[in-house]
Amino acid sequence: MNIILLSGGSGTRLWPLSNDIRSKQFIKIFKNQNNEYESMVQRVYRQIKSVDREAVVTIATSANQVSAIQNQLGKNVGVSVEPCRRDTFPAIVLASAYLADIQGVDPSEPVVVCPVDPYVDDSYFEALQLLSKQAAKGEANLVLMGIEPTYPSEKYGYIIPTSSENTSLVATFKEKPDVATAKQYIEKGALWNGGVFAYKLGYVLNKAHSIIDFDDYHDLFAKYSNLKKISFDYAVVENEAKIQVQRYKGKWKDVGTWNTLTESMDETIVGRGLMNEKCQNVHILNDTALPVLAMGLRDVVISASPDGILVADKEDSSFIKPFVQSIKQQVMFAEKSWGSYRVLDVDEKSLTIKVELKAGNNMNYHNHKNRDEVWVVLSGEGRTVVDGMEQKISPGDVVTMEAGCRHTVFADSELKMIEVQLGSEISVDDKETFELE
Repeated sequence: MNIILLSGGSGTRLWPLSNDIRSKQFIKIFKNQNNEYESMVQRVYRQIKSVDREAVVTIATSANQVSAIQNQLGKNVGVSVEPCRRDTFPAIVLASAYLADIQGVDPSEPVVVCPVDPYVDDSYFEALQLLSKQAAKGEANLVLMGIEPTYPSEKYGYIIPTSSENTSLVATFKEKPDVATAKQYIEKGALWNGGVFAYKLGYVLNKAHSIIDFDDYHDLFAKYSNLKKISFDYAVVENEAKIQVQRYKGKWKDVGTWNTLTESMDETIVGRGLMNEKCQNVHILNDTALPVLAMGLRDVVISASPDGILVADKEDSSFIKPFVQSIKQQVMFAEKSWGSYRVLDVDEKSLTIKVELKAGNNMNYHNHKNRDEVWVVLSGEGRTVVDGMEQKISPGDVVTMEAGCRHTVFADSELKMIEVQLGSEISVDDKETFELE
């Protein structure tokens, strides 16, 4: 099975645990079978592999999410990187070209496209297999998953099938309605449109070539910033006559807001927190070392991270986006391919960070023009390379690097350091990478 997982999101709806770098799908909230916390992307990837160990998974994402993906899934997962945001049609075309030209997938093979962050059980992925097999038959150019509605929702579009059979042709699509109209749709057998569909790889590539002038994946990547922003629905679905829908009756939930996320959680407290017996329907999610105490609250979510603190009525938490967008602040936590960092202190001419590198990983060999840096080793063993000179490091060691100095660090075991940046112009853009000789 070939699967394209669409990984987008601006990191606003689950603030403060999410930010511009760590979108909602990378927050570790749910527990796996080993009682360890995992993120939505880790959960979905694990579930796919448990149903189909040979599945070829490609994640379509933006450049600023690649480090988090590699941190959580490893560096061998397929990633189709958008140079810039151009909506779902260009993203799916680029990922399809990646499958054909980089992964070597035959154009006759089926491909399933789905979001990276649904809260589902294994029956969902078994349904994806059936979707893939139906697309392989070639009875229709597109096969959509239609989710059996559990209530009349205003949040989803609707698919109207021509019959009540498990697989049927699509009569029409309906945009997101009001509740009263949604009830009417459901009475007519309408299904939720969860943005999950399958096609033969060659079908989308042929469609793309009829709309976009490109030769292959590399050519498309080079031209990507000039492509028109357009959704897959507008570019393809609305112009396709041969579309089928398969019914899905299993567990499916969009956990895109604090309200829907907490409904899916097994625990009421994640991180350091406690509440008294008068609290009802209260969730605490704490990503700091400080304790959080809740007393006498109802229907409230409390979330704390280095980026901020949220205390919100669960229903009102759905309207968080414009308020978060008005907050101007440096990202205080991020996961990188080599580990993670957490900002401890921000001053006018200094920035103090706690850096953690996973064993066997290293930073890029790089320099900064406008700042000096100091590393203080807290724990672990490793090696630094400073202007070509290698040196072993262990707890208590201090490494200094002046502006312009090329440097990197290798973690022989898990390595924790304090990094102090000193300068009048401290910026994430002040970085140039080099090949290490």
